[in-house]
Amino acid sequence: MDKPTENTRQKFIQTASRLFRLQGYHGTGINQIIKESGAPKGSLYYHFPGGKEQLAAEAVETNAAFVGELLDRHLSGAESPAEAVEALIEEMAKHFPEDRGGLGIPIASVALETALTSSRLREACVQAYAGFEQRFAEKLRQAGREDEQARLLGAAVNALIEGACLVSFAKGNADPLRAAKAAVRLMLDSTS
Repeated sequence: MDKPTENTRQKFIQTASRLFRLQGYHGTGINQIIKESGAPKGSLYYHFPGGKEQLAAEAVETNAAFVGELLDRHLSGAESPAEAVEALIEEMAKHFPEDRGGLGIPIASVALETALTSSRLREACVQAYAGFEQRFAEKLRQAGREDEQARLLGAAVNALIEGACLVSFAKGNADPLRAAKAAVRLMLDSTS
């Protein structure tokens, strides 16, 4: 794909992600995505013949890849799982005021609104969350946890962070993220 075409595609994904975060999936229309992206209308259907649903699925996948890279950086750069997760949450909390919890929120908003109505979007969200959980579980295995315990704790850590992001978003501050940061240490230290 040539550069202008790929840039247009990425512009649609970025615009849709931002709007899904701010307005939700159902509150965001195709015409608004097209208008705010600055791209011609026909180009949306060229890149996303499946329309809004395909665009949302690809926005979830793109956001999952971005968050996955962030997780990998923190997980590989820390000695213990607790230190890695604390550093990740602190980075999220630090950037919360300007970002408004943007990391992962497009995934959560799409999941909340469409899980019962779109198997395609539900599966994209499930895959995103599974990737996060697997990354946490692998770090826990490397620290000596048994497979089942690592899997359960990986899922719990992911759920804690996702919940903290949603509550921070609702409250308009990073306090729930900072509470989650403290809880992660308690959770991971108490299950050693």
